[in-house]
Amino acid sequence: MRKVYLDSAATTQMREEVIDKMAQVMRENYGNPSSTHSYGRSSKSLVENARKTVAGYLNVSASEIVFTSGGTEADNLALNSAVRDLGVRRIITSKIEHHAVLYTVDQLKACFDIAVDYVKLDNCGNVDISDLEQLLSSSEEKTLVSLMHVNNEVGNILNIETVGKLCKSKNALFHCDTVQSIGHFKMDLSNLPVDFTAVSAHKFHGPKGVGFAFVRKNSGLKPLIFGGEQERGHRAGTESVHNIVGLEEALKLAHETMDEERAYISSLKKYFIEKLETEIPGVKFNGNCKDFESSTYTLINVCLPVSPEKALMLLFQLDLKGIACSKGSACQSGSDKGSHVLSAFLSEEDMKKPSLRFSLSRFNSTEDIDYTVEVLKEFIEK
Repeated sequence: MRKVYLDSAATTQMREEVIDKMAQVMRENYGNPSSTHSYGRSSKSLVENARKTVAGYLNVSASEIVFTSGGTEADNLALNSAVRDLGVRRIITSKIEHHAVLYTVDQLKACFDIAVDYVKLDNCGNVDISDLEQLLSSSEEKTLVSLMHVNNEVGNILNIETVGKLCKSKNALFHCDTVQSIGHFKMDLSNLPVDFTAVSAHKFHGPKGVGFAFVRKNSGLKPLIFGGEQERGHRAGTESVHNIVGLEEALKLAHETMDEERAYISSLKKYFIEKLETEIPGVKFNGNCKDFESSTYTLINVCLPVSPEKALMLLFQLDLKGIACSKGSACQSGSDKGSHVLSAFLSEEDMKKPSLRFSLSRFNSTEDIDYTVEVLKEFIEK
């Protein structure tokens, strides 16, 4: 049976070069980076070189990079410390953020009695900048704005510069989840008015279980995890050296091949959209995903002309045919709830139809797309 992986927004296939590099580190550099002997110093050197490499690609200081277990921890670090340590009494976010943000904000509201406001969205799921400005102007309380750069379900791109400048003009902190963008877009964080970001290596062909937070210098951020003095006191726990080196290698390769791969994946996305429109009349594209200027080149989210009864079997049938995709964030797997992202802006009628997210990578081909559309068409016409 043909196997087609179209769920790279959930996680990507690791590059062979990354696996080789990590294996070498696991064999040769097994010392604890906090140890003062040669084994420890060797591991520590790898961690600090990786920090410098990451900082270089983002044009920030190495001291502003804090290695974490992934994007979820990085989001939690920024949000929790902002409320607990930086005096934030109000958070402005949106209903289409990742649950790493939304659930953390709910918990902070319950524990610290902070105010939470949700910015309005248009009918494609874009943030209403005028409403954001109004919300920022409506209170004198210290505020943090948390809005993601690239939405993980529909691919909408937020204008970070516009939002960041607005936050700065209103003396608000700006936290931006960049899990779906760093490794796919070049970003100069020294010239973007953002205070905190979150990143996961497994979204750009690196290992799972490692990521980092960008923490603007002199922010006053305090640790989420206490224990040792690792990560300059920002994150206790022995560093996962092989994973950090894997992240470094993956980010390095992502930047070296970014322009070439963006052109290739964009061509696949264009082909996918055209094929769906030709073969499946009535297909709709959710959010901005059909617009190459205002959405990421790596995914599409489609609403299919299928009855609610038949829709229940769609993902199952695709899986039986060897096709991997998703109906929303992978973090919601096992849940019968619909997508919280789509329900925030789709009509009731479209919410009754199945929507699927197909996310692409360098490992996909036009043959993958042909096969997927053929299987979808066959299912719909049955």
